[in-house]
Amino acid sequence: MKHFKESGVVDVDTLAGMGYVPSEERLRRGPVAIYECVEEIPCNVCVFSCPFNAVTKNKITDLPRIDFSKCTGCGVCVGRCPGLAVFVVDVSREGSVGYVTLPHELLPAPSVGDEVLLLDREGRGVGVGVVTRVYRDRVTRSWVVTVSVPKDLVMVVRAVRVVK
Repeated sequence: MKHFKESGVVDVDTLAGMGYVPSEERLRRGPVAIYECVEEIPCNVCVFSCPFNAVTKNKITDLPRIDFSKCTGCGVCVGRCPGLAVFVVDVSREGSVGYVTLPHELLPAPSVGDEVLLLDREGRGVGVGVVTRVYRDRVTRSWVVTVSVPKDLVMVVRAVRVVK
């Protein structure tokens, strides 16, 4: 795969190398934020929006660092990130279904119970899921959607399209 600066698409191995993928043990404990913020730009919304102080930066252009032991997967950062670069994954429940919470900018916004096409980082369809939660961030008014996905796709699904 091309480097993300050439392709515009980051892969999970790169994210893991950057410290953005929690351990399997942490993933099993409950929901956790996955940051895909890979560009050193002047932004620190995530630092100030995290109610658990799980995100830090030394200076405004640094990449965020996530303390997975402090992150509860509350999802506040998902709706606040102007770069749409934060997701929450949850594989802690029994069975083969996991959950991904993601920012959503397209209309119509999905509703709870809607069947959606699951899309990967390149916009390719990788399966079908069901919307389990939808809300608008109280500060940014951005849509945030949680969707059920096969557990093996929680690190793949990064967008959804409503199937009507």
